[in-house]
Amino acid sequence: MSGQSRRDHRTGLLNGFAAYGMWGIVPLFWPLLKPAGAAEILAHRMAWSLVLVGAALLVLRRWSWAGELLRQPRRLGLVTVAAAVITVNWGVYIWAVNAGQVLEASLGYFINPLVTIALGVLLLKERLRPAQWAAVGVGFAAVLVLTIGYGRPPWISLCLAFSFATYGLVKKKVGLGGIESLAAETAIQFLPAMGYLLWLSRQGESTFGSEGPGHAALLAATGVVTALPLICFGAAAIRVPLSTLGLLQYLAPVFQFLLGVLYFGEAMPPERWAGFALVWLALSLLTWDALRTARRAARALRSGISGAVTSGAVSEARDAASAAAASAIVGEPVPDPVPGTAPDPVSGAAPDPVSGAALDPVSGPADVKPRTAP
Repeated sequence: MSGQSRRDHRTGLLNGFAAYGMWGIVPLFWPLLKPAGAAEILAHRMAWSLVLVGAALLVLRRWSWAGELLRQPRRLGLVTVAAAVITVNWGVYIWAVNAGQVLEASLGYFINPLVTIALGVLLLKERLRPAQWAAVGVGFAAVLVLTIGYGRPPWISLCLAFSFATYGLVKKKVGLGGIESLAAETAIQFLPAMGYLLWLSRQGESTFGSEGPGHAALLAATGVVTALPLICFGAAAIRVPLSTLGLLQYLAPVFQFLLGVLYFGEAMPPERWAGFALVWLALSLLTWDALRTARRAARALRSGISGAVTSGAVSEARDAASAAAASAIVGEPVPDPVPGTAPDPVSGAAPDPVSGAALDPVSGPADVKPRTAP
């Protein structure tokens, strides 16, 4: 690796840590916005995110995609679905944090990779490796244990996980870049958000103008809280392997979990520890399987390139093996390799990164489609 490559890799890692670190500590931010309720915070987040992203697009002069999108009704419909689903995700997350349910919210992002896999099997007919089936089974057992522990299904976790996984599934079909995608979604969210904020103001229930300039500034900062991790993630996505981003994704729910236990002092009775332990076991199985698949893909790359030199298919072999390595972490099915250049790995789906499973990168390869984080 050259000096420039090492610097790029180091820069990418720092941006990745920054992105997932910000997503991990965001539970500290939402309580600062009280006495605003979750719905008002959500509306401000949608409105101010569009303002910030729109300003970025003006600076970058990237508008050509908008006309193309408006001429494609099916694609525009998918963006609308994505906007609706992420609205649910954001709203439930903000409400959960401000209602003292940080642990259950963090659980949602722990089990999200398992839900992503389940949707891949049910909707996309993807094939799983045995370790992935085992992880899904252990995750299902964890939900049962937590249901017993809570005395009810962990609906906050399930809502966050399913909405996030659905959002990622829709985003894969849309194929917009990170900043463009966020701009399109927040443009759709903007009118309902502004309508709700105007209605609150007329009812005398808006906190934006009644709690002082500091509170108003914090509400406006929701746009920064949404966009800044996205920008850092975009910088990371084009500099480090997707498999590395896939492992970094666990930082966010880990930080949220630690905040819930150590800072917010939420209770963790034995049955909840048991449920979380099962979820962590499932994620350990996924990670082990992903690393094993990455090693196999690396070997396939080496043997594939040596075989492709004689056939002039070096780039195809490299692309096939690299895709196989990334797929186990980031939720892409493993493609068949170039015939005759590499072993045929079994297809499978695994978690997208929080996102930015949560967020598309601001720029980078077209096949990088992480999702928007909390």
